[in-house]
Amino acid sequence: MGTARAVVLTLLAAAAFAIAGAEDLARGWGNDIKWTGHSVASQVAKRTGRPVMYVVHKTWCGACNRLKPLFAASEDIARLSKEFVMVNMQDNEEPEDSQFKPDGGYIPRILFGGSTGRVDADIVNESGNEKYKYFYNDAAGIVRSMRSALGKYGPSDEL
Repeated sequence: MGTARAVVLTLLAAAAFAIAGAEDLARGWGNDIKWTGHSVASQVAKRTGRPVMYVVHKTWCGACNRLKPLFAASEDIARLSKEFVMVNMQDNEEPEDSQFKPDGGYIPRILFGGSTGRVDADIVNESGNEKYKYFYNDAAGIVRSMRSALGKYGPSDEL
């Protein structure tokens, strides 16, 4: 009986650790979304054939903090996220590579890429500001771009 209890406690601890890790990557952007660290995103995308969605934000940013609960509350974003390798890059996690700043370093930015992980500068917020093509202020625009990325990079039964 003691061994069974130890196994159960170990499994519970592992589950709690996994959940805490997912929440750490979510950072309030959606605990129901499977987030992947940037360092392994390209590998996961190549292995699975899924496109990548990058969310670039800063903890001190007012626009980021306004978008975050809208993003997290969207059932459409959560559903469509299953078709992507989802990457949440906060503060100093943003890569220096210029592909992550196709039209500037403003925040928040949401970028998409194919299964290579390379950012596709053609997938933009169609209803947004022409000067800030990767800035979103609502979930509906994000969903439209997610569908656009899926249309370009892979079939989805959920579209």
